[in-house]
Amino acid sequence: MSNWIPGPDGTSQSPLDPELGPIADDGATTDNDLVTSTGTTTVGIATDDGVVIGTDMRASLGGRFVSNKDIQKVEPIHPRAAMTLVGSVGGAQSFISSLRAEASLYETRRSEPMNIPALATLAGNFARGGPFRAINPILGGVDADGSHVYSIDPAGGVVADDYTVTGSGMQIAYGTLEQYYEEGLSLDEARSVVARAVQSATERDTGSGNGIYLADITSEGVEIQGNKEFDDVL
Repeated sequence: MSNWIPGPDGTSQSPLDPELGPIADDGATTDNDLVTSTGTTTVGIATDDGVVIGTDMRASLGGRFVSNKDIQKVEPIHPRAAMTLVGSVGGAQSFISSLRAEASLYETRRSEPMNIPALATLAGNFARGGPFRAINPILGGVDADGSHVYSIDPAGGVVADDYTVTGSGMQIAYGTLEQYYEEGLSLDEARSVVARAVQSATERDTGSGNGIYLADITSEGVEIQGNKEFDDVL
């Protein structure tokens, strides 16, 4: 007696054979389509006077529908550091909350803030080992050694640079950033360059738009301001 049973097409099929599901319809709605994503363009520049970070204001569902036109994608995580939200909003918010809690705990235990390179290393460790959905933030901060800007990739890679861009509009923003960036920028000049880079991305990237948030990070702290009109900050 055979233990095999007829398959759906009438052919014999072993009970040990894997079950093959239907091929996904490219037009079908997936879980990722229902996840609120920042899409986004985020830009950071380090200067002698501090760090400027800029982000657009748009959140979307699956990159197809604008779900929020005024989302703040840069948050303070340390007395003199801030981080951007890139990727799924839930994952990015959880990542920032966890990092902020660890930085606060460090300061409580040691009576001094964590330095920015150590904070960047901690962020990379969290990205590599934590349950966070596809994040790619920028971390900017100021400590006793000066101004720092880092990009954190989803695998936990930590890259320091004088300026960086992440998000869906990065290719467009990089072109503008490299056109206007030069060494020795003042904080005000860096703010204008960041705004130009974010604005250029919003012109072509569907995941970016609706204005800009700018964070000024200095030895005095973190100041964040939103603007719907780019002309106000250029």
